Amino acid sequence: MPVVARIEKDWTIQPDAEAMLRAALQAWLASVPPAGAFARKLLGGCGVRLRDLLDHVSYEQADAHIDALCSVGWKARSSGVHAHDEGYFPELVQRPGPMTVWFRVESVEAFLAAQGITASIEGVAHGPWRRAVAFTGAGIRFGAIERRGHHGFDAPDVTPLKVRNARLHLQAFRSRRRHFDTVEQGLAHTEALVDAAVADLGQHWACDIWLTAERDYWMMRCSAGRFQKARQDRLGIGWSNIDHHTYDGSRQHFRHTVRILEKLGYQLREMLYAGELAGWGSQILEQPSLKSTIFADVDLAPHELDIDFAHEELPELGKHRRAGVLSALHGESILEAGLNHVAALFDQRLLRDQLGVDGIRMMSPFSDFPHLYQELTLGDWAAVEPSRVDALERAGHIDPAEAERIRLNGAIISHLENIERNDGFKGFNKPGIDGVLRKLDPRAYARDAGGAGGNGS
Repeated sequence: MPVVARIEKDWTIQPDAEAMLRAALQAWLASVPPAGAFARKLLGGCGVRLRDLLDHVSYEQADAHIDALCSVGWKARSSGVHAHDEGYFPELVQRPGPMTVWFRVESVEAFLAAQGITASIEGVAHGPWRRAVAFTGAGIRFGAIERRGHHGFDAPDVTPLKVRNARLHLQAFRSRRRHFDTVEQGLAHTEALVDAAVADLGQHWACDIWLTAERDYWMMRCSAGRFQKARQDRLGIGWSNIDHHTYDGSRQHFRHTVRILEKLGYQLREMLYAGELAGWGSQILEQPSLKSTIFADVDLAPHELDIDFAHEELPELGKHRRAGVLSALHGESILEAGLNHVAALFDQRLLRDQLGVDGIRMMSPFSDFPHLYQELTLGDWAAVEPSRVDALERAGHIDPAEAERIRLNGAIISHLENIERNDGFKGFNKPGIDGVLRKLDPRAYARDAGGAGGNGS
């Protein structure tokens, strides 16, 4: 089999760049008191840091802060655009007009309404790009930007027909059939919907509406996700702080799942492996235009780490591991099971404390470093079709006690992930992926979560 064809990168912390960015942001916020008040409301109201929402900074004449940033890693990428490619940082864009710090929101209209701001909006409604200036100070402004697949810094030309098509494809994704007689039928149907959306809208816009619909379905199954979304909606930011989405897939259908994601513009990035004992791993994919990351989890054998397992046919293993068991219990994540979890960026301590007040509890963290913190909610449980459990028990994938527990209690189907990144770190905790095993494996729920329940359904 061919060797793996993925982009491998060892991400490192960027403390100097982070320190310069935070110093610049604090100075800019001090110059615009309403923006500073908004940043404090974000923290107190939903545990989100404004720094994590930064999209880009536009300026006509560089100042001391821009010069300082360019001295610690921001490099010219194209005419008037500087980017820091070694970490998670906003771009610097030279454009006519006042200096403006642009932060992401899911909907500009919703943001302005939530904040009680009257402002003109650039860009067409339901289009791929909109923005509005929200807060103004002496020589500097803060603005909200909504991106739905357009990574540029100026309004694109969009026809009314294309906007209509985008709205139709969004509804097609939201209402798509997920239960089929066979997985092959379901994947073929899903791929046809993706092909049609990409043909009408291009990869990037199609990918954005795909993710919107996927999160909607996930929230139907994740009480913590619904609760946190409502908190963020009250401040008008929506799901603008997403870090990554996670799919589980069976070995038999993994490459078809990856093919669908690649049609939406995702490219292979690094992979993570939970170890021979755990027997599963994650192929990380990134959509460069959206800056969107996906974890695609699948059972793996040690000898398969050096092949392109995202594209090669994977023969069945003698015994399912975590991803295989989950797919057999609930179905493929890309079909009826939905996303296993969605990770969003927070001040991790604040979010945990705030959710705890409302009875939403977390598992122990599986990454706990100054530059990276990750933990999951206890999760929502869903009933499992008894025939699926019977089939797993007959094939020896789960033992009789595990099978009976799942028949009676169901199994966890979804989580919200609390993730905090510092020092611009864009990677993940490769050695620590072992720790995810007990937190996500359905055969370990009774030991880790104390039986059925969690914070869910």
